[in-house]
Amino acid sequence: MTPRVLVDAAAVPADRGALIRYVDGLVAALDRAGADVAVVCQRADAERYGALAPSARVLPGPTGIVNRAARLVWEQTGVPLLARQVGAQVIHAPYYSMPLRSGLPTVVTVHDVTWFTESSQHSTVKASFFRSATRTAVRHASRVIVPSKATRDELIRVLAADPTRIDVAYHGVDPQLFHRPSPQEVKHAADRLGLHGTPYVAFLGPMEPRKNLPSLIRGFTRAVRDLPSPPALVLAGGVPDAQVEAAVAEAPSAVRVICPGYLAFSDLSGFLGGALVAAFPSRGEGFGLPVLEAMACGAPVLTTHRTSLPEVGGDAVAYTEPDDADIAEALLTLLSSPERREVLSEAGLVRAKEFTWEASAEAHLVSYQRALEQ
Repeated sequence: MTPRVLVDAAAVPADRGALIRYVDGLVAALDRAGADVAVVCQRADAERYGALAPSARVLPGPTGIVNRAARLVWEQTGVPLLARQVGAQVIHAPYYSMPLRSGLPTVVTVHDVTWFTESSQHSTVKASFFRSATRTAVRHASRVIVPSKATRDELIRVLAADPTRIDVAYHGVDPQLFHRPSPQEVKHAADRLGLHGTPYVAFLGPMEPRKNLPSLIRGFTRAVRDLPSPPALVLAGGVPDAQVEAAVAEAPSAVRVICPGYLAFSDLSGFLGGALVAAFPSRGEGFGLPVLEAMACGAPVLTTHRTSLPEVGGDAVAYTEPDDADIAEALLTLLSSPERREVLSEAGLVRAKEFTWEASAEAHLVSYQRALEQ
């Protein structure tokens, strides 16, 4: 008999990025597995979680927790109270921070350790908060879940975390949301971006420094500047920062770089699967969910050897160093070889099937049981 678990989905950022896809995918898979789950969430998300997990008890939090500071205070008081009201035996905090005096075993997901190892790639305030939350989780959580062996190893190396209290649970991919798209889906996504048949290289994710977008833009420019009909570069999933804007401004007029912001979920398969290459030259990831999702869409993927990315990509992706020159060389190699792109596309589709939310949910359930037994 698995324990009754309260999942604190109210903690997930509102930008609907990879972290919310983790919580959504996990909650839905736990429900399909017959787990005894209650989900606390923002009021605006209650209907969605009700649809994702029909058997779960969905508990909307107070309206004030849309404010981050208020949510963190409520996490210490309201979440433990709700846990006791629903008879939860374990609390799962899926986004670093945790209630400290709940009186219940608590499992915390730590997504990556770049707040310590790549601190210059984050804002000072943000890095300080997540370093503090990660240290607290390592000291006080019954179990710590990480999405890769690389993150586990970094947590042990950087914070001397107890390896016997860390569980690895890989992320999965939603085949309804991320699949090889039809020609109609590809055309629809491309037309909405104003491409209308222009080939393109795709990036999907937040535009934060560790994603290495200025180097991608400069490397892309070097790769395509002498081509008679260069493809476009589309950077989707966030708002450009000053460094990205500066790199775009440096590109010659013949090189087209598009920053469309957030895309509709319904367009993601068409966008990724329709790309010549999906490029993710990140300097460090806890898992690298966009790499997995791009593979599931049949996109040839280019990424780096850093941290967890080889665990995800294996032999089914192409690799580059994160500097401009190497990115340019790797991109040009792929753009010049339809045969190589097709090999990567097929290999990625096969490898992506190894990562399921069902397997992730099973690993989480093992962690919950260990927390209860401790």
